[in-house]
Amino acid sequence: MTLVDDLTIKRLGRVDYLPTLEAMRRFTRERDDSTADELWLLEHPAVYSLGQGAAPVRVTNGIPVVAADRGGEVTYHGPGQVVLYTLVDLGRRGIKVRKFVRLLEQCVIDLIGTGALRRPGAPGVYVDGAKIAALGIRVARGRAYHGLALNVDMDLTPFSAIDPCGYPGLAVTQTRDRGIPGTPAEVGERLAALFIEALDHA
Repeated sequence: MTLVDDLTIKRLGRVDYLPTLEAMRRFTRERDDSTADELWLLEHPAVYSLGQGAAPVRVTNGIPVVAADRGGEVTYHGPGQVVLYTLVDLGRRGIKVRKFVRLLEQCVIDLIGTGALRRPGAPGVYVDGAKIAALGIRVARGRAYHGLALNVDMDLTPFSAIDPCGYPGLAVTQTRDRGIPGTPAEVGERLAALFIEALDHA
């Protein structure tokens, strides 16, 4: 655990999705005006998560499907993907939701560099038309949770069982295949540092 001014970084390793979701809800529900913001860096075992905009999904590969309370559609989480959950009091920091989403996307763009782009109407980050990072947040009483998932060095096959983020046939990619070095933990540290810097200047 690392404390950066009024922000705590927690490195949770590989943790199941549903208990982590409940922990985010509990943290957000119980926090008050003096509670430090937190970043959670982690990986999930294989799971599909359905955002509030997602249609029901049926898969036959044995990977569980769980409902989440974040925005967005369906996505896949699995080993080799770094997840950055951003439990941030937007009201206290004076940050609007749309600006926060762009800030998250910009951190990934800055990490990847040339070729990383936003796609109008489709939150996340894309490289050469393939999605490399998915994004979904929820805001309750001005306080955000959930965050983003960046594909680093993983088996991308399970994405083929869904329409990633609601887009049939959407290609996916990862940092390893773009020549960006680093394990999920190492890439996560760089991503968190970029996010903190952006948050400080928001």
